[in-house]
Amino acid sequence: MDAFADKLGRVGAWCGQNKYLGSIKNAFQNFMPATIAGAIGVLWTNVLVNDNVVNGNAQGLGGIFKPIMALAPINEVFAAIQFCTISCISIGIVMLVAQEIGEANGETGAFPAVLGFMAWAVVTPTAHSVTGLASSLTNAAGDAISIGDVLTKGGVADLTKVGTFTGFNGDYLGATGLFTALIVGILALEIYGMFRKMDALKIKMPEQVPPGVSRAFEVLIPTFLTLVVVGTIGWLVHMTTGQYFNDLIKTVIQQPLVDIIGDNIVAVMFMYVLISLFWLVGIHGNNMLSAVKEPIFRPMLYANTAIFTEGKTIALTPDIKAHGYYTMNLTMMQMFAEWGGSGVTLGLVIAIFIFSKREDNRAIATLSIVPGLFNINETVTFGIPLVLNPILGIPFILAPVACIFVGWLLVTIGFCPPIVIEVPWTMPPLLLGFLATGGSIMGAVSQIIVIALSTVIYIPFLIAYEKYQNKQAAAAE
Repeated sequence: MDAFADKLGRVGAWCGQNKYLGSIKNAFQNFMPATIAGAIGVLWTNVLVNDNVVNGNAQGLGGIFKPIMALAPINEVFAAIQFCTISCISIGIVMLVAQEIGEANGETGAFPAVLGFMAWAVVTPTAHSVTGLASSLTNAAGDAISIGDVLTKGGVADLTKVGTFTGFNGDYLGATGLFTALIVGILALEIYGMFRKMDALKIKMPEQVPPGVSRAFEVLIPTFLTLVVVGTIGWLVHMTTGQYFNDLIKTVIQQPLVDIIGDNIVAVMFMYVLISLFWLVGIHGNNMLSAVKEPIFRPMLYANTAIFTEGKTIALTPDIKAHGYYTMNLTMMQMFAEWGGSGVTLGLVIAIFIFSKREDNRAIATLSIVPGLFNINETVTFGIPLVLNPILGIPFILAPVACIFVGWLLVTIGFCPPIVIEVPWTMPPLLLGFLATGGSIMGAVSQIIVIALSTVIYIPFLIAYEKYQNKQAAAAE
């Protein structure tokens, strides 16, 4: 056990000290307030102030409580909040990860974040052409209308210019561009750091020049060369493959990872085994793997969010993929395998209240119940303790694995709607499930099922552990 713990500890120490993993983890953590703000925007426009009715079912509170629709005029504000946060996450992440790398390389100030954005922009196409515009359009009455009528009535005077437009494609701004943002943010700042170390590239200004101006000239050549190198890489990729850098990263790296790991229940279950093993040797398992989880599973969550904001029905169907939804995503794992904290230890706390006969364990459970309801479990993890505990360590590994499997099954068979909204990780269970599924009571019911499952898994091991504790106490007398 000691040798195993030592090896895991070394792996954990390496992960914790790795500049790139740490930068990715910190970037996502720092962007979290923005994503939560965006999630509130989605809830407002799609759950609260929404009176759409599909197949006879109200899609929002407005379909049940009409007076709330008086707030509909400000839906545009909340839709804009959702767009500038969730739909533009790649811009925020590339700036934050670039800032983290820059600081790790000894840079100060906010310029690394700005350079990260410029490097991302230089490999992201802005000129687009539209071909094959649909001509078989119909109006609300079902009458055929021409594409020309639509465009001219929309203010387009010269139809010969309709085929081209300038700007960033929404796919590059949102979650589908996350891997590109991470790679460019890291690559650009490492190239910049290399040039910054070359004294020959520094423009020296006289001492009487203000420090701000002097620094601007000092980084001028490294900045220019960095953009030239990154831009050339993007150009070469496009010339040799026919794809833009963003598209190549998506098709070669991001999508295969999503298919192999993200939408693979076996891979996800194995990931939770690793998280629990790290915890059992005293290392924060979620932090260790967050740099892997976030880039893979967050795009899947936002893909679901995008479908949800389009107003498409979340029908309880065994084939949610037919609607474009992902079964797995970041909030789905939080909802089924991280409620109550890592190891879903709220189930252990409940088991202690029901079956424990030892006052010390009950006292720890009493202290742990309130933090556990907000998914904070350090009091029980280190209080029982679960760390290096060979008896309770078994359900600590088994319970989240079983819960994520059952959660996957509930979503797959259509019992639980797809998880579509990001919620704060401190959201209490049941309310978490309700909000994450877009206001569906079945989300809360699904969490009740996994809470009961976790409790049942912990019970026999708790009884065995208390017998062990009693023997130890008797031997010490």
